[in-house]
Amino acid sequence: MHNYNIKFNTNPSMANITDKLVEKYVSLGENPETYLEGLLHAKPITYWDYVEVDSLLSLQKPRTNFKDESIFIMYHQVTELYLKMMLHELQQIVGNPTPSTKFLTTKLDRLIKYTSMLINSFDIMKVGMDYEDYNTFRKTLTPASGFQSAQFRFIELHCTSLANLISHRFKKGSSKNPDLRECFEHIYWKDAGTDPKTGQKTLTLQLFEDRYLRELTETAKTVMGHTLEDKLAQLPYVPDALRNRLRTFDQLYNIDWPMVHLNTAEHYLDKKGENKEATGGSEWKKYLHPKYQQRKFFPDLWTETEKKNWGINHKNKHYGSIEQTRIDAPTSR
Repeated sequence: MHNYNIKFNTNPSMANITDKLVEKYVSLGENPETYLEGLLHAKPITYWDYVEVDSLLSLQKPRTNFKDESIFIMYHQVTELYLKMMLHELQQIVGNPTPSTKFLTTKLDRLIKYTSMLINSFDIMKVGMDYEDYNTFRKTLTPASGFQSAQFRFIELHCTSLANLISHRFKKGSSKNPDLRECFEHIYWKDAGTDPKTGQKTLTLQLFEDRYLRELTETAKTVMGHTLEDKLAQLPYVPDALRNRLRTFDQLYNIDWPMVHLNTAEHYLDKKGENKEATGGSEWKKYLHPKYQQRKFFPDLWTETEKKNWGINHKNKHYGSIEQTRIDAPTSR
């Protein structure tokens, strides 16, 4: 190993930093002088380069000339970024072999905040688009559907066991301990992509499975026994503070989030009693309403009465609504 004797005529604090830089590159078997000299010629980083602003702002590619289609695209892209933030937290939970209560509480606080921001902002889908324009340009999006958001599925797989994601139509007839194949065969989101009359898969579902089913299956295998639900089972007990956060997250993600989506769908698809078909062809009222699917990440944290009334008598809290005009109006719980 070379003995690099680099002298820096500077204050002790700076000398300490440069000594550490030299140690870093020497430990890698590299010449530190080359790297340090490179700093003389390197351009300073800018906000737009670091955040990739130009790339980000170029990702909106409308299929029509309706101006508000760009709003539709941008909001869904924002949604996917929030979902990525949530998945980022969940991957850390799954990857931690022995998470502490403090660690889980911190992560739940973030998950609650991100989910609340999704809910709070969803009214953009109403106020950001012209009713008639949306109902025209949406026809060009068939068979694409928000149902095809893979990150939404990956989040579910990280949160809870596959058995909790089985469709309500098959739960009574499923095995006591269903295997991976059986769970995926009857997973709830297939209901949105299956013709209820013929039992045939829609093109929306076929395309989604062609693109993501293998990755979803592999992820399910990887996280099996390590989901957020599984991590709770490792704790000697679940403190009330953590329990309350888990219940809040479960309700936000599996009741409040679908309900704001349902309310917006009703605004555009059934405002005048037309009951228009979703672009993906799903029975959207049944698929979106939580009372039908009864999806829960942590069923053991809910009473039988709460499970029975899941999503029923849901109160519209006007998340992100333009009705919230006061600066101190509540936006999340």
